[in-house]
Amino acid sequence: MANIPKLSGVVGVGGFQYEWELRSEPHWSEFDGWRGMTVALLRKHTQRGALLEFPPPTRLLKGMQRGRLQISDAIVSRGIQAALDAGWEPETRGKPMVFVVNADGN
Repeated sequence: MANIPKLSGVVGVGGFQYEWELRSEPHWSEFDGWRGMTVALLRKHTQRGALLEFPPPTRLLKGMQRGRLQISDAIVSRGIQAALDAGWEPETRGKPMVFVVNADGN
């Protein structure tokens, strides 16, 4: 069986289930240079989502080729906790909130 990276999943944080989905992989932007991956979050049975923006991998900043995408449920769980600590309230209504996290999701 091939080792295929996960592009979505469900994780439990603080007694709630959160759905996550990879929205964009690291890519080049003419305005911002290299941009990291973006992960969309949504707590089940709520309306307001969140976006986690990760930094670009250092290998891209050094001019090296793209590597294998590295994302796991543990990184997403830490990102969810960081978003909640920063003020994300999934029960409220409104546009998705955007949070910038480090490569470990903190």
